[in-house]
Amino acid sequence: MAQLDRDRLIWMFTQMVRIREFEERVKRTFEEHPGVIRGHTHLADGVEASIVGSLSALRESDQVLTTYRCHGYPITLGTPTKALMAEIYGRADGICKGIGGSMHLTDVSRGFLGTSGIVGQGIPHAAGAAYAAQIRGDGDVVLSFFGDGASKQGSFHETLNIASLWKLPVVFVMENNGYNVVTQSHQEDANAAAGQDLSVKAAAYAMPGVTIDGGDPVTVHETVSAAVQRARAGEGPTLVESKIYRLSAHGNIIAPPGVPLHFPEHEAIEVFGDPEQYEAAKRGDPVPRFRGRLVNDGVLGPDDAERIAQEARDEMQEAVTFGLESPMPADDEALAYVWA
Repeated sequence: MAQLDRDRLIWMFTQMVRIREFEERVKRTFEEHPGVIRGHTHLADGVEASIVGSLSALRESDQVLTTYRCHGYPITLGTPTKALMAEIYGRADGICKGIGGSMHLTDVSRGFLGTSGIVGQGIPHAAGAAYAAQIRGDGDVVLSFFGDGASKQGSFHETLNIASLWKLPVVFVMENNGYNVVTQSHQEDANAAAGQDLSVKAAAYAMPGVTIDGGDPVTVHETVSAAVQRARAGEGPTLVESKIYRLSAHGNIIAPPGVPLHFPEHEAIEVFGDPEQYEAAKRGDPVPRFRGRLVNDGVLGPDDAERIAQEARDEMQEAVTFGLESPMPADDEALAYVWA
């Protein structure tokens, strides 16, 4: 932890707790307020260390694009959680006026350029933003987040090729949870089936590729910081494979009419019947794991850790209340942001 001072470590823990509490409140909304959240919703509980560790490597003028599992990134970048919750509820006070919803968050004012429900779509967009930064010559870097499933998309391969060729200032962060929805990675990826880390794909495009423990925010920070520094110096992109394990299912399950949506136990239990894997992942949960590390190292006292957790719970309760009280978008605004 030599490269991170005490305040920064506590900041990282605080953001991880805030993300976890936000996701828990989204999950509870399906049970406590049926029908409030429409459409698909995808949570990132278990991914907090990868999100915060990566984003802590950036400066304010850098930019970020992510996949549709996107709540934690704007939270870390400073987007108000009230506006985020209202957006997920489809309300007028949402960060995108209730039009984007859970999978299409954007906050350009904080460098969060947006998300997409299409697997791998944000990868070429990140290269475009990086090309713009390269033309400006301001040294800004773009982070592109996506899951392991996106590495089978043409957009992944085409973008890594051109990003390497043009030495674009972009860092590709593949958050690999070992599943593509409910299919284990080794069942559909030749590299994984051969026991290789998926970061080996970087070699085909003449860029560095590295695989790390995505449950350790300090390791993530150090690795992504090195990649960001390389990109900022004009040396081109890096592929970082951040190995994580999501503690919730791929997304909310669409139930028959009249039955509320819900998040089941992880698909490893539902589909593959592997409770041991899931229990092992829970024991390695990055939030209590990092909390224990900070307490053991004397960075954070137990009372302070609990205070941070309680403040996060209070913040997210306020976000829920705000979201529920926010009005629905006006009918006459349905086409206000549509262009042909």
